[in-house]
Amino acid sequence: MTTPAPPAEQVAAVDRAVAELARGESAWAACDLARRRQLLEQVHAATARHAEAWVRAAAAYKRLPDGSPLLGEEWISGPYPVLTATAALAASVRALEEGQSPVDDFSLGKAPGGRVAVRVLPHGVYDRLLLSGFGAEVWMPPGVTAEEVREQAGLALRRPGGTAGVGVVLGAGNITSIPLLDVLYELYAHNRVVALKLNPVTDGLLDVFRAVLAPLIEVGAVRVLTGGADIGARLVHHPTVRHVHMTGSATTHDAIVFGTGEEGAARKKAGTPLLATPVTSELGGVSPTIVVPGAWSDADLRFQAEHVATQRLHNGGYNCVAGQVVVISADWAQKDRFLAHLREALAKAPRRPAYYPGSDDRLMQALESYPSAEVLEERVLIAGIDAQEPGPVLTTEYFAPVLGVLELPGDAREFLGAAVRTANEDFAGTLGVNVIAHPHTVAGLGAAMDNAIAELRYGTVAVNAWTAVGYLTATASWGAFPGHTLEDVQSGIGVVHNAILLDGPERTVVRGPFRPAPRSLLHGEPSLSPKPPWFVTNRTSATTGRLLTDFAAAPRWSALPGIFASALRG
Repeated sequence: MTTPAPPAEQVAAVDRAVAELARGESAWAACDLARRRQLLEQVHAATARHAEAWVRAAAAYKRLPDGSPLLGEEWISGPYPVLTATAALAASVRALEEGQSPVDDFSLGKAPGGRVAVRVLPHGVYDRLLLSGFGAEVWMPPGVTAEEVREQAGLALRRPGGTAGVGVVLGAGNITSIPLLDVLYELYAHNRVVALKLNPVTDGLLDVFRAVLAPLIEVGAVRVLTGGADIGARLVHHPTVRHVHMTGSATTHDAIVFGTGEEGAARKKAGTPLLATPVTSELGGVSPTIVVPGAWSDADLRFQAEHVATQRLHNGGYNCVAGQVVVISADWAQKDRFLAHLREALAKAPRRPAYYPGSDDRLMQALESYPSAEVLEERVLIAGIDAQEPGPVLTTEYFAPVLGVLELPGDAREFLGAAVRTANEDFAGTLGVNVIAHPHTVAGLGAAMDNAIAELRYGTVAVNAWTAVGYLTATASWGAFPGHTLEDVQSGIGVVHNAILLDGPERTVVRGPFRPAPRSLLHGEPSLSPKPPWFVTNRTSATTGRLLTDFAAAPRWSALPGIFASALRG
């Protein structure tokens, strides 16, 4: 099956945009580091000016009503990460301007397996206050030295005049910051001018995106297009295009790279792509959440149940890194109590429309595959998955509010080892994995916990946090675990974000507090963070998200009391 040809006027628009970018490449090559930093600062300012319009447009297509706490998701996953990314990239460019490495201001340590770990969070006093208790490191592959990390950071900006042609970004339709962050990475990490083709779901953001990217559009480095699969096909197969980056599913990736139907399957099997242009990608998968058994209070059980529900239900479940299967110990004495709290959290989370195309069909597919599944306020819970014959929930990304529960035997140590093996061998995708464990359990496991993190073959590993914190950390890398191929793409090839421009990072490791404040302080955890604003149960998420975005636009001490007050009421 082939994609129908687009109308002649749309073909002309695509060809005109690519021709303009081909001419604009020389203008981009002429932009020295100072000019490129200035453009980032202008995009940062434009993002701040248009942030409210951005959130309104996102809320319109996601059908979120005015006053809904869920609007916080749109602030925190829309303009906020673009503001933090442009600021962090500008700092990296400034370091290169001054003859330094972008990582000179970051501490480098050691991680298991002879790895160098770059500590990217917290970075500065504001991080320590606003994200108290959260931390993140980027681990480099084994054998890479600290000196090599410093020398190679900067990527294509080390030679700004050596541009790499016209690239295409096929934008995501779920999280609204993804297309712009991908454009920035293509421009600054790879030195490619960019044609951004929006996912049709996000067409309502066209005017906002063009306004935010206006400085880069005016210099000739970016064009923004709309259209369906026909326009996407015209773009990626355009003879002038030298690279394609996409966000989506592995199925969509294979359709673009190999084609569809029997012919596409045959090409994939033979390793002969229909698309000859190099492709990088950030794709989804089935993200596990490993819950290590321990002695938890009822408040701990309730909070972590809300945490797991958030990992599944944030943005309606339409996230590439949404937790889809909870892996727990069948021998955990508190298993039934935790599952009771999880059912309650799923049922009580705010209602929202199923805005993403095909969501209802995917829910029905899950129910057909698991007739005993529970329906909790239009959310599907598949408990009691057979570890020997788990069915499709471990290998099918439902991209809908479907959550499975897989039980494995053992105490903390035995269970953790089995859970790591299962996550690595039986789950589709390698984008992100979450591990939840009581601090006493972590201490008791000692090196076994560190080794488990090292053994997990995922691009982001989060301990007592959601991997989405890695997405929100501009200086962290984001993408699949390295090593995938076009024929077995899993969660994709390459990384994005990575605002300190590390060369070939292996993974990001995120850590968070097991309990929110003030309980964290009462139990000896050095964290002032209350319930995070991205929790679907946070009552003041919209207010806190707006205040955080305003702060990212103009960091200042005077804004902190209002942020803290709103966050504590959540």
